[in-house]
Amino acid sequence: MPELPEVETTRRGIEPHIEGHTIQEVIVRESRLRWPVPDNINKILSGKTIRQVKRRAKYLLLDTGSGHLIVHLGMSGSLRVLKTDTPVGKHDHIDIIFTDGQRLRYTDPRRFGAVLWSESPLNEHKLLKNLGPEPLDSEFTTERLYQMSRGKSQPVKTFIMDNKVVVGVGNIYASEALFKAGIRPDRACGKISRNRYERLVQSIKVTLTKAIEQGGTTLRDFVGGDGKPGYFKQELTVYGRAGQPCLTCGKTIQEIKLGNRSSCYCSHCQR
Repeated sequence: MPELPEVETTRRGIEPHIEGHTIQEVIVRESRLRWPVPDNINKILSGKTIRQVKRRAKYLLLDTGSGHLIVHLGMSGSLRVLKTDTPVGKHDHIDIIFTDGQRLRYTDPRRFGAVLWSESPLNEHKLLKNLGPEPLDSEFTTERLYQMSRGKSQPVKTFIMDNKVVVGVGNIYASEALFKAGIRPDRACGKISRNRYERLVQSIKVTLTKAIEQGGTTLRDFVGGDGKPGYFKQELTVYGRAGQPCLTCGKTIQEIKLGNRSSCYCSHCQR
């Protein structure tokens, strides 16, 4: 599933090709996504210009000045900028065609993503209004994590994956950041000290920044906006490495289940 670095990679990939360009037509081949694509999306978008390509959490936001096209890639979605004559594949559900001949194509084999339209302020939209801070922004601090965790017994991994606490720290990057911070994923979040949260905040920021710089993580079928896969997978230290030796100490990487998700960690390096 595309996580924050993959979505940010996609944003950066499509931005220079569509920002400032005017939409000529929208072709919807399949509207049955996680939520139905608006029936009148072609009428809404035709003639509008993309003023800015933004991101909030895992949502891509195409700002037209009079509203936003909200895109979520779901489990297997991708956005690519293509030439007009590019053949249409089985799972190519939506094309946004621009007046210069380019098209932005939304592909989603599992159809669990979303393409929605909103004219309301983004901070009032039901999908966005309750989200926590961006992990790379200054609002995401040690003090925030420390104070929000007090009195809670839930595992720290599920705590930092809660979008109300901080957005975009999905399963892959939560596992990697906790390893870098030396914290077991099943450690009760309310029992972690301020100093250890300081290390965790920095680890999250460093891990996500590095993943974005390298284009995200290739797992299954993610590609960025330029059609190229991400390359962060080669940097993974614990995620998906159960039964293999720890790259730091050589001990065997353990695997447990937290919140119905697999969580890998080193019992020697993480306490």
